[in-house]
Amino acid sequence: MTAPLPASPAAQPGNVVDPYRAYNFKLLINNVTEGHFTEVNGLGVKVERISYREAGNNSIVRAIPSRVTYPPVTLRFGLTDSADLWDWLMTAVEGRVNRRNVSIVVLDSSGSTEAIRWNLLNAWPQEWYGSPLDAMSRELAIETLTLAHEGLQREAGGGQAPTA
Repeated sequence: MTAPLPASPAAQPGNVVDPYRAYNFKLLINNVTEGHFTEVNGLGVKVERISYREAGNNSIVRAIPSRVTYPPVTLRFGLTDSADLWDWLMTAVEGRVNRRNVSIVVLDSSGSTEAIRWNLLNAWPQEWYGSPLDAMSRELAIETLTLAHEGLQREAGGGQAPTA
């Protein structure tokens, strides 16, 4: 028999834990902070299921896990004169996929301490879209980069991205 797990601070009666802010994050590529990103979408994992009927019992349908897939992650960021992400994309365009470990780091309310980290394993640029340009607009020029990856890890604060 195993011992019960200790309760987390969030599970204690009367203990209020504020959720993290969705706007307080940074992106690391191979453990180096890259760009000023405004949005990250697509963090997820899907475990497909296989349904089957037990032999001798046609009324019960069981489900077992099957293939695991990771959707692409889309990054939106302000246009700058840095060519690092563009150069990484161009290696894929030329057929030389340069896989990198990418981390999306959520910061606490102070904006200085790492709270949660998601690691995208063996990521590479899959799509890029430039910003619409409009001489009558006062908005920032925002580019979009989509990354394919082979795995997703979640770590509590203070983690380090896996090395390539």
